[in-house]
Amino acid sequence: MATTESPPASRLRTWMLQGLSEMGGKTGTPATQAHAEPPHKGQPWWRVMCLTGVDYFSTLGYQPGIAALAAGLLSPIATIVLVVVTLAGALPVYRRVAEESPHGEGSIAMLERLLSFWKGKLFVLTLLGFAATDFLITITLSAADASTHLIENPHLTSALHDKQMLITLILVALLGAVFLKGFLEAIGVATALVGLYLTLNVVVVAVGLWHVVTAEHVITDWSSALTTEHGNAFAMIGVALIVFPKLALGLSGFETGVAVMPHVKGDPGETEERPTGRIRDTKKLLTTAALIMSVFLIATSFITTLLIPEKEFKSGGDANGRALAYLAHEYLGGVFGTIYDISTIAILWFAGASAMAGLLNLMPRYLPRYGMAPHWARAVRPMVIVFTLVAFLVTWIFNADVDAQGGAYATGVLVLISSAAIAVTIAARKAGQRRWSIGFAVIAAVFLYTTVVNVIERPDGVKIGACFIAGIILVSLLSRLARAFELRVNGVTLDPMAERFIRDMASRKIRFIANEPDQRDPAEYREKLEQIRNDNDIPGEDFVFVEVTVADPSEFESVVTVRGEVLHDRYRVLTLESSSIANALAALLLHVRDSTGCIPHMYFEWTEGNPFANFLRFLLFGQGEVAPVTREVLREAERDRKRRPRVHTG
Repeated sequence: MATTESPPASRLRTWMLQGLSEMGGKTGTPATQAHAEPPHKGQPWWRVMCLTGVDYFSTLGYQPGIAALAAGLLSPIATIVLVVVTLAGALPVYRRVAEESPHGEGSIAMLERLLSFWKGKLFVLTLLGFAATDFLITITLSAADASTHLIENPHLTSALHDKQMLITLILVALLGAVFLKGFLEAIGVATALVGLYLTLNVVVVAVGLWHVVTAEHVITDWSSALTTEHGNAFAMIGVALIVFPKLALGLSGFETGVAVMPHVKGDPGETEERPTGRIRDTKKLLTTAALIMSVFLIATSFITTLLIPEKEFKSGGDANGRALAYLAHEYLGGVFGTIYDISTIAILWFAGASAMAGLLNLMPRYLPRYGMAPHWARAVRPMVIVFTLVAFLVTWIFNADVDAQGGAYATGVLVLISSAAIAVTIAARKAGQRRWSIGFAVIAAVFLYTTVVNVIERPDGVKIGACFIAGIILVSLLSRLARAFELRVNGVTLDPMAERFIRDMASRKIRFIANEPDQRDPAEYREKLEQIRNDNDIPGEDFVFVEVTVADPSEFESVVTVRGEVLHDRYRVLTLESSSIANALAALLLHVRDSTGCIPHMYFEWTEGNPFANFLRFLLFGQGEVAPVTREVLREAERDRKRRPRVHTG
């Protein structure tokens, strides 16, 4: 609302802020939107599925090996349990999340509505910490695994065996460069990579199944070994259920599937308020991806368990972390195996794209709105640079080690899925859908159990997640402190009575009295008026009282509606609600100045108490020492002293 003219934006600044609207959400401010490109019209759901699919489908690069190490001969049965949980648990949950939160906020937005004030903000920041853990570790782990595949290729091992850290950092930097170029380019790259990778996997699976079917002793040997080791089918299922949490990485992709939802093209003419086409097609996206992945998970775990010797899965073995690549080289030759390696390396590298898209869609929707990030955090390209630098740091801390990051990755995935299951359970209960609420409650219990087991077995995941949470909260609070005196009212509207008061005073001198409402009886206004006249030595009664009620002080930005009324047939009063008294008063003064062309005056009394304690009250509860804070907000918003509304304190 400030009227000071800013210098023309540099070409670099304009380019950095151009990607603001590419993320599909209305998250910009007028200042940043001025430099933003027109929003794109969305993409067909199957193309967006490829974006989230580079994360989801790329787990085929390591999931069969993880399953074999965790479950041994039971790997196919444990994988079937994973598929059942996916189709009967995660898929229904996220189809409901897509319906309840169609703008990409996911389950975090659903849970945010349950809590208000600071406890709600801290709860959201905690979930954002786990989301950051999930998405950032997806970027670094996938890049590290891609470099592992590159190094372990038979033709490159000798030349690259000690270059994993460097290769991983280069891959992370290239991913950031793609997003700096533009988000639509990322979708195009993802579509090509997913198409190639799934096609090659179809070939590997078909050849593997052919060898299993034609070599009859393979199936009989496996079934005999299973019976010898576990006795009967019930024992096998029981053990499979126990080891299932170790396969939880196979559930990745659902949260990013919802996070990239704003990019799904809806029906012609639909609005952001009722995006029915987007919701329908996102459900198609989630269902299709889950079905494709389920078929591949079962088939790949089956052929890798039956065709690869157990010792090759262990650390140092040729199939460790690259079971399907092992089969590609073994049964289809070196040329096809190398092509498969290149495809796997490419999709693992680009698996971070869906995670980066999730971060770019999620973080700007919350942190700037909470006042816990600068305005430029709403733009795509600056945030790409920030997330890329953080990914560099994580890669360096973990020395580009895939196994060291696996626990944090699984923890982030499971916490987000558990929170989604809880959110949809509450939503179904509020909607009076008893059967759905019971079903979702059971699903939530399964995921909570899986999360707890995973945390017990791999506590490093929680530790890493806690570091992300602590970092986000610390940076957020420092940002909120730095932006304390920023004008954070996005708009001021006056009702007819309020406009009438302003028009009437505009012909004379516009004088307001800031009043903290108490009993609102005649004595309160009479005594307040007398005090202001005596303190400032001003005669007359040509004043309008302004009363601000603090709503949710933890909110940062708001739109203010001003209502006018005449109390006790004598006193004109303007009332408004805001998260901060000082900001609301400053916004009103600037609006009155701009609408009338006159410089308004506002009169305060000093607030009793320690200045530091009053500042904390302002920061946390929107109250405190109102007069100097209002003046400071006005000074920040309007640099020209001649045009700045006047603040008087007696």
